[in-house]
Amino acid sequence: MKYNAGKYDVAVIGAGHAGCEAALAAARMGMKTLMFSISLEAVANMPCNPHIGGSSKGHLVREIDCLGGEMGKNIDKSYIQLKMLNKSKGPAVYSLRAQADRKKYQAEMKHTLEQQENLYIKQAEIVDITLENNKVKSIETNIGAIYEVDAIIIATGTYLKGKIFIGENSFESGPDGVFPSNKLSECLKNLGVNLVRFKTGTPARINRKSIDFSKMELQEGEKDIEAFSLEDEIDSNKEQLPCYLTYTNEKTHDIIKANLHRSPLYAGMIEGTGPRYCPSIEDKVVRFSDKERHQVFIEPMGEDTDEMYVQGMSSSLPEDVQIAMYRTLPGLENAEFTRPAYAIEYDCIDPSDLKLSLEYKNIENLFFAGQANGTSGYEEAAAQGLMAGINATLKLKGKEPVILDRSQAYIGVLIDDIVTKGTNEPYRMMTSRAEYRLLLRQDNADLRLTEIGHEVGLITDKRYEEFINKKNNIENEINRIKKLTIKPTEQVNEFLTKNNSSNISAGVKLVDLLKRTELNYEKLAEIDLERPNLSKAEAQQVEIQVKYEGYIKMQEEQVKKYKKLEDKHLSEEIDYNSIKGLRIEAKQKLNKVKPRSIGQASRISGVSPADVSVLLIYLEQQKRK
Repeated sequence: MKYNAGKYDVAVIGAGHAGCEAALAAARMGMKTLMFSISLEAVANMPCNPHIGGSSKGHLVREIDCLGGEMGKNIDKSYIQLKMLNKSKGPAVYSLRAQADRKKYQAEMKHTLEQQENLYIKQAEIVDITLENNKVKSIETNIGAIYEVDAIIIATGTYLKGKIFIGENSFESGPDGVFPSNKLSECLKNLGVNLVRFKTGTPARINRKSIDFSKMELQEGEKDIEAFSLEDEIDSNKEQLPCYLTYTNEKTHDIIKANLHRSPLYAGMIEGTGPRYCPSIEDKVVRFSDKERHQVFIEPMGEDTDEMYVQGMSSSLPEDVQIAMYRTLPGLENAEFTRPAYAIEYDCIDPSDLKLSLEYKNIENLFFAGQANGTSGYEEAAAQGLMAGINATLKLKGKEPVILDRSQAYIGVLIDDIVTKGTNEPYRMMTSRAEYRLLLRQDNADLRLTEIGHEVGLITDKRYEEFINKKNNIENEINRIKKLTIKPTEQVNEFLTKNNSSNISAGVKLVDLLKRTELNYEKLAEIDLERPNLSKAEAQQVEIQVKYEGYIKMQEEQVKKYKKLEDKHLSEEIDYNSIKGLRIEAKQKLNKVKPRSIGQASRISGVSPADVSVLLIYLEQQKRK
C-alpha cells in the first residue's frame, strides 16, 4: 500500500557529505527540507580516509565555510590532529589538514542536522521519482510513502547499485555494510538519465594493539594553528593523536605481483573506472614498477577506538593476500585486521549533462551533487552539496543561480571542470587545476566569498559585519604602510643589520621594507611603533598582499581577459546546428553542454579557437539584429 506522506519544498536523497551540506543550506534558506538516508547510522560517514582537508581540499573546506556551509565547523569540533601542508612553498598552496575522530564527526553533524529548523531527517530508501511536464513532482520510499516535492537533490555517494569486491568474492552493498540503492538507479535510467560505472576503494583497518610503532616514523600534529572555520578558534592545549609512517618493500611487491590474477581489477571482474590519483596498492606496484617502495601512513580513527586506518594500501585483493602483504611492512609484522580492504563499484551520472547550477539539463528542478556526479573526496562532495542546496532554493524562489567562476573559487574550478569537460574517471580536486590559484588562496577565501554567502542568507549579519571590519582594517593598514616613511636612524639600521637586511641611507616607505624577503610584518613592529592592533589573520593578509603584489596584479590582469569571454553570455535556447562555420564536432559538443558563456564554450573539448571566433561573430550579429 502507498500513502501520501506530505508536501515539502526540497528533498535530499543521501546523507553523506554532499547531502548534509545540501540539506542544511536549503533549510537555512527557508525551504521545508526532507533528507533521506538508507541508514541514519551512515549520516556524514567517512567510509574511507578519516581526515578532512589536505592539498587543495583544505581550500574547498575554507570556501565552504565562507559561503555558510558546515564542514569546517564540524571538523573543528571533532579533529584529533591538525597540520598545515606545503609550508615550504608559497601561501597559494598552503592547505590545512585534520585527522578526524570519525564517530565524533558523524555524531556532531547528525546532531547539527537534527537541531536545524525546517529540516526533517528520515531513514528510508528512495525507489521512485515522479515527474509532471518533465518537472519534479514526487518521490516514493521502499515502504510506500509518497512525498510531494518541488525540487530534488540526489547525493547518493557510492550507493547507487553499489557492489563490493574482495578478491574472488563480490556482493551488492554500499560502504561499511549498508544496503545499496538499486531501485533508484533503475528509476534514473527510466527517466532518461545517463549513468556510467565508476570504482573506488579503501584499505584495511587494523587493531592498534597489533602494531609495533617503534619501527615507524612519528608524524605529529601542530599546536599553534588556525581553524578551518573563521568563526572558530583552535585550543592550542588540546592533546593531538600522532600518525605514523612506514613503507612497502620488495617482499610486499612480490606478493602483490604473484597474486594479480586474483585481483578483480586485473581479472576483469570490475567494470568501473577507478581514480587515477588515488590508485590501489596493486595498481601502484604495476604502474610504478620502478619504485622500490611506497609510503604508508597509519592513522587513528578516533579517540575511543583502537582501529587504525592504513592510508596508501587500498586494495581489492583477497583477504588472505592482503594479510600477507600488510605483514611485510615494518611495524605491521603481526597486524590483525578488523576490516579487510575492498573495492566498490557504483553508478554515477555524466556530469556534462548538468548545468553549472548542478541542475540536470533535461529534468527541471532535479539537482545532483557529490560522487553521484563522478567526483571523489568528501570535500569535493560537500562543496557540490552546498552549491546544489543554494541553487535548488534560488530556483524555487525564482532567482538566478549562484555560479562561481574559475577566478572566484576552487569550487568554481571543480564545477566548471566536471560540467564543461565531463570526466571519464573519479574527479579529484588539485591545486594544479586552478589556473588562478595565486588569487584563490586559503587565507583570502572570506574576502572572495563572504559577500555571496551573506547575500543568499547563509552568513549571519554578525559574521558579515566582522568581515567588513576585517576587510577595512586590511585595506587601511596597507594604505598606511604605503604612506609611512622610515627614516635612516641608527636604531633602524641596527634593526636591519640584526635581520640580515641592507641598511638605508635615505627614507624608504615601510611597504618597501616589508617586500624584502628577510623581513616580515611581525618583525617590522620593532621600528613601526604606531601601528594599529591587527588580528593575526589581518596581519597575515597585509603581508601576503604586499609581498606578492606584483604576481597578484599579473594574475588579476589575466582574470580581466578571462572575464571578457565569461561575460559574453550564450542562451540555452541556441541550436548550434544552425550556426554556419562551426565544425560538426563543435556543433555536437555545444548542443550537449549548452555553455553559459563564450568562456565556457572555449573550454569544451572539441571546440577549437576557430569555433570560438565563429561564436563571437554570431553573438555580434545577434546584437545588431
